[in-house]
Amino acid sequence: MSGGQRQRLSLSAAILHKPELLFLDEPTSAVDPENRREFWEQLFDLSDQGTSILVSTHYMDEAERCHKLAILENGIKRADGEPDELMQNMGAQVVEIGSSNLRKLKQELLRLPDVISAAQLGARLRVLVKDSIPDAVAFLHEQSCIDPGDQMSLVRPSLEDVFVTSTGTSRI
Repeated sequence: MSGGQRQRLSLSAAILHKPELLFLDEPTSAVDPENRREFWEQLFDLSDQGTSILVSTHYMDEAERCHKLAILENGIKRADGEPDELMQNMGAQVVEIGSSNLRKLKQELLRLPDVISAAQLGARLRVLVKDSIPDAVAFLHEQSCIDPGDQMSLVRPSLEDVFVTSTGTSRI
């Protein structure tokens, strides 16, 4: 059996007796994207039938599917609430930058005290700027490391951004 088949079998065995409470530890690891969606549909059906479900996951896109969540670091709760609430109140603005030299730009931006993090996502750099800066895009445009041709846009925060601002040395 593949890893995904084992995960689906495990879920079937876990819900066979119609539990009121279900604990799932990384339930979709090794599950392909199509079956992952179906897996979550089954979890939502269970929730609608009254089953309380606690899921632990490292996949932030999965965490965003949950009604409420908590971010833990070394057993300490760093943030909790509804995903949209956490993203709105994370204490940072998110700017994506398109540039010809993302690796160098990242290193330069990380030196700025008001930049929480910078991570390359494909051909763009995702930069978290502290909320104390009223206009993150204007602030970044003023930096000498930004070329006039660099493209910037303010984007919606993700739960990964919330995780980064809530844990480790990036904590605001």
